[in-house]
Amino acid sequence: MNQKVRKAVFPAAGLGTRFLPATKSIPKEMLALVDKPIIQYGVEEAIASGIEHIVFVTGRGKGVMEDHFDISFELDAMLEKRGKKELLALSRGVANMARISSVRQKEPLGLGHAVLCARDLVGDEPFAVILPDDVIDADPPCLRQMISVFNEHGGSVLATQTIEGPAISAYGVLAGSQDKDNARIYNCTGMVEKPKLENAPSTQAIIGRYVLTPRIFDLLEKTEPGAGGEIQLTDGIKALLKDEKVFGYTFEGKRFDAGDKFGMLQATVEFALKRPEFADKFREYLKSLAL
Repeated sequence: MNQKVRKAVFPAAGLGTRFLPATKSIPKEMLALVDKPIIQYGVEEAIASGIEHIVFVTGRGKGVMEDHFDISFELDAMLEKRGKKELLALSRGVANMARISSVRQKEPLGLGHAVLCARDLVGDEPFAVILPDDVIDADPPCLRQMISVFNEHGGSVLATQTIEGPAISAYGVLAGSQDKDNARIYNCTGMVEKPKLENAPSTQAIIGRYVLTPRIFDLLEKTEPGAGGEIQLTDGIKALLKDEKVFGYTFEGKRFDAGDKFGMLQATVEFALKRPEFADKFREYLKSLAL
């Protein structure tokens, strides 16, 4: 019987250079998407997927992320004194959202190394990895869908998106075959990191959600630095394939690359249009623009 997936690791030590100058003093994970920081969307997805413990892998200057999910005594006291009950409930709701721990990645040695940094906090159990830059609008949540696949099939599960054309070269791409019983599941036999279009083994691109077995930690410890002198998570997963099954899963939902300025703009518009308090007014405003 599979162990329950209770923990989610959030690698969040990057410098966010694509959003300079905004990220000179603010972590990119704390940039607002409508009225919530990007990382909160991922934490909410994790909690809605049954995750009990969030692990942030941070770097220097990232303490504000932990502060966001902590109690703010001064703010709460001020809101209570002024009778701002709804705002007080909102503030306390964020603080009570999840059990959060953090660990430092002291050097930028890659995504595989960031995941390895969380080993002591994860322990010997399966766990999820959520890349905060990938904001996914899905019902049920993307991670919940993946955990269902993990519970049913065993083996690690990688979220994938079908990418056609030259854009595939920006992703890790799965090799393997579609499952005969479920078209959304891909039986993985290998993967290629950022292949040229003509060398891509499939159209199944890996995006920022993973459910991994704890065996990955042993393999990442032995993984040599790869592209860019970094320890790549995909190299660890390739090694994992020799021992265990690995599945790709084309999730139901829409993914936004909020680590990219254009993707962030797309997400802002679409998430704003889903907000009932100002969706109609915003829609009318967009229609009024001379586009």
